[in-house]
Amino acid sequence: MTSDSASAHPRQTDEVVDLCRDLLRIDTTNTGDNDTSVGERRAAEYVAEKLAEVGVDAEIYESAPGRANLVARIAGTDPGRDALLVHGHLDVVPADPDEWSVDPFSGEIRDGYLWGRGAIDMKDFDAMVLAVVRGWQRTGVRPSRDIVLAFTADEEAGSDYGAHFLAQRHRDLFDGCTEAIGEVGGFSYSVNEQQRLYLIETAEKGIDWLRLHAKGRPGHGSFIHDDNAVTALAEAVARVGRHHFPVTVTATVRAFLEEVSEVLGVEVDPNDPETAIAKLGPIANIIGATIRSTANPTRLAAGYKDNVIPGRATATIDCRSLPGQSEMLEAQVRELVGPDIDIEYIQRQPALETTFDGDLVAAMSAALRAEDPGARPVPYMLSGGTDAKAFSRLGIRCFGFAPLRLPPDLNFSGLFHGIDERVPVDGLQFGVRVLDRFLRSC
Repeated sequence: MTSDSASAHPRQTDEVVDLCRDLLRIDTTNTGDNDTSVGERRAAEYVAEKLAEVGVDAEIYESAPGRANLVARIAGTDPGRDALLVHGHLDVVPADPDEWSVDPFSGEIRDGYLWGRGAIDMKDFDAMVLAVVRGWQRTGVRPSRDIVLAFTADEEAGSDYGAHFLAQRHRDLFDGCTEAIGEVGGFSYSVNEQQRLYLIETAEKGIDWLRLHAKGRPGHGSFIHDDNAVTALAEAVARVGRHHFPVTVTATVRAFLEEVSEVLGVEVDPNDPETAIAKLGPIANIIGATIRSTANPTRLAAGYKDNVIPGRATATIDCRSLPGQSEMLEAQVRELVGPDIDIEYIQRQPALETTFDGDLVAAMSAALRAEDPGARPVPYMLSGGTDAKAFSRLGIRCFGFAPLRLPPDLNFSGLFHGIDERVPVDGLQFGVRVLDRFLRSC
């Protein structure tokens, strides 16, 4: 096996751009509805083809027609070691072409960026993994431990047809896996020209998606009507949407803020962490959402005619709970909406939190510093959720580590599910080099 100090072959760093562009051109929009979601099977077949070209066998597992997941295992040189899971999802959220500067499924390269829906969430990492593995296969490199590759469907709608399906129905595919890496970690935050924090995800908030149901007496829209389901729902939604849950600084967030305090020279008041977080610029949105549970109304539905008062109205609330606070969040929402509004869970997946230590973390840190001497790896909590929620149920310790070196002025957090999503080409190539080093040595 090539030594740990070896770096990625230039062909890998060139090829990652083509691989990512190909994936971006496959529309894998996940609407949350099996009838209208598209492209996951085609994307899985593309990945299978690229692996087969270099001699890696992969299997596709469909949870429903078209909802395709791919898994492959690369044998390591030491069969006595535990395996590492490397997972990435292939689906993306919808994109309206009229809102974008480019066709969101064109894979256009412009101004040093590769543009398209999924560029950072998360076809960039999918392409990095493919580029590294293809380079290894061409040059005879083998990792020391087994590496299980999982390319999943349905992450953007809760993972029922993706990671949860694999973990529940095909858990044998992950035999021996004790650790995993996936999305939204390993990206840079520039302190100055000489130093960058690299945020490695060691925790993520829980998913508590709720649907509120209001009932009332239907009637003619011209009448005086005090039992209006729409009015009751609107009042309940407003109370939830305007509510601020209490600040709670978890162990992961505390560790992150301590690092920030040291490198930025910013004093962090544990009773007022928001003041320090506000000084973080583009990543303040991500970090700011990790000091409290949140509940954001996202959808409303009621009525079937303009002059008919409907008997029912519904709303969707995207709740994200801090570790250990899911039940508390539910109780607070129930109190806010009142006794006449029914609550239904759409998704309930627990928050995750692990420690920032061990050989895997050391390997991540070493790989980052080898490619960027100004790197300072730090733990952080993701305000969203990932497929780690499914794989953690198998006893796997999960991290977010999809390395990217970003321009200092890029609003990275704003690109997730946003307009004009794009990834810097040199950032992609940096990620391949880091990932190659990490996977060789971990």
